Amino acid sequence: MDYKYINQLLDRYWKCETSLEEEKILRAFFSQKDVPAELETYKELFIYEQNEKVTDALDDDFDQKMMTLIDNNEHIAHLHKARFVTISNNLKPLFKAAAIVAIFLTLGNASQVAFNEEDEIINTGTTEQLYKGASVAMGDSAVIDSMQHSSIETTTAAENILK
Repeated sequence: MDYKYINQLLDRYWKCETSLEEEKILRAFFSQKDVPAELETYKELFIYEQNEKVTDALDDDFDQKMMTLIDNNEHIAHLHKARFVTISNNLKPLFKAAAIVAIFLTLGNASQVAFNEEDEIINTGTTEQLYKGASVAMGDSAVIDSMQHSSIETTTAAENILK
């Protein structure tokens, strides 16, 4: 059997040149049980509408149901008033957080300044005393040992006072 007409319709279908009547012919052809093997691949494309269930998303009385719900809930509508949303209202938590951070930084800076001033007062007199004290080398045992073995007479400060 020769399917030239169906092949021509398919070629025109792929070029988007078919009319609605020609597409109906293609659907009727592919809805048959006996479709040639070379055209079997196109069968699913044209019979998809027949396999789908026809369901209405909305019932006939949908509008009536919605209107009764609206009428019943009119007393609730005045409870939910619209409010203006401004940028400042949205940023209030951010402003609060920034204020807290600023307070902590200010208090921390003030406490650091107070502690640094006390340290400077205490350290001004003690640094000079540390440098004027006895040298570490004078108390070194190696120096003391070398002085005892030398022929030079050593006198301590206490001996000079007693003489």
